[in-house]
Order: sequence, then structure tokens, then C-alpha cells
Amino acid sequence: MRLSFAFIGFLTILPFGPAQATDCSPNGQRDQTTMNICANESYMKADAELNSLYKQISERLKGDAETLKLLVGAEKAWLAFRGAECTFAASGVAQGTIYPMIMSECKEGVTSKRIEVLKYYLKCEEGDLSCPVPAK
Repeated sequence: MRLSFAFIGFLTILPFGPAQATDCSPNGQRDQTTMNICANESYMKADAELNSLYKQISERLKGDAETLKLLVGAEKAWLAFRGAECTFAASGVAQGTIYPMIMSECKEGVTSKRIEVLKYYLKCEEGDLSCPVPAK
């Protein structure tokens, strides 16, 4: 009998019903959980843009297996760098509730810099020998 009362008590703390959307607006709620969620959402948007740009570059390099291989290698190395850099950057708060926010903010910042590089590659003009991605 004791177990069933404990189980019922546990069920009363579970969230039921539709999930609430997180308000990430400047005037939204600002507790740590919300800030963590909003920072992650912002990072995920940047990561989606990065993936889109990477896909566009990959498409342009379809006929050049060697350069495509170099792009894949560069991206793998960059992903390892981003992970290591952000782990280091957030290490001062590794045990704190702010850690997810700091990690997401770092990943977004590093990703934004990579986005600029990939955008540059997509804007290369025909005949630019310093650019590894052919013009459209």
C-alpha cells in the first residue's frame, strides 16, 4: 500500500497537458532554466543555418571529389574544435546551473563565425583562385 501512495504522489508532480512555449523575448521570464532553453534555441538556429550553408557548398563540390573530401575533413576538425573550445570556455561553471547557457552561447558564437566563412565561400566569383568553392 505504501508504494501505491508514493507512486500517486510522484504522478502529481508530472506535467500533464499541452507544453508551454518558452518565451525568449527580452521581456520574457528570466529564470535560469528559461535562459538555458533560450540560449540552446538560439544555438540550434545558428547550427541549422550552418548545416544549410554546408549543404550548399557540398552541392557545388559534387563534381570535385578531392575538394569535397577536404571540406569534410575541415568540417570534422572544426566540429572537434568547437566542442573543445566551448568545453574549455564553460569549464569555470561546469558544475553550475548556468553551464548549459554558457555552453550554448559559446557554441552559437563559434558557429556564427564559421557561418561567415561558409557564406564567403558561397560568394566567390568565377576565377578567384583563392577560393575553393566554384561560383554558381
